[in-house]
Amino acid sequence: MPLVHAVVGSLLIAANTVAAVWGYAAYRRNRPPGTAYRHLLAAAQTLVVGQATLGLILLSQGDEPGDSLHFIYGLLPLLAVAYPYALRGDDGRRNLLLFTIGSALVAALGVRAFMTGPS
Repeated sequence: MPLVHAVVGSLLIAANTVAAVWGYAAYRRNRPPGTAYRHLLAAAQTLVVGQATLGLILLSQGDEPGDSLHFIYGLLPLLAVAYPYALRGDDGRRNLLLFTIGSALVAALGVRAFMTGPS
């Protein structure tokens, strides 16, 4: 199960990095990113929820992370996914920027979580 957690974590980092770069490029060009971007963003956000669920399962089985900060780096991505939904409004360009920032935060926190995981 720890291997699955690591693989999903890697996919989480990759998907959110691509979503952040793609979203930022669309934001800078002032063009909507399209349907494929929305699907990628949904998949990236689903990976965050799945990764947190896997982490809780591992914790319930007695598997402890290498560092207590790992818990924080597991919780904060959930907030980074949920918060843009709370802030969104009628301005599609602003919404794109919010979700882009959220994806970038998730990718960065995922990298940091790997650094604090079991050795």
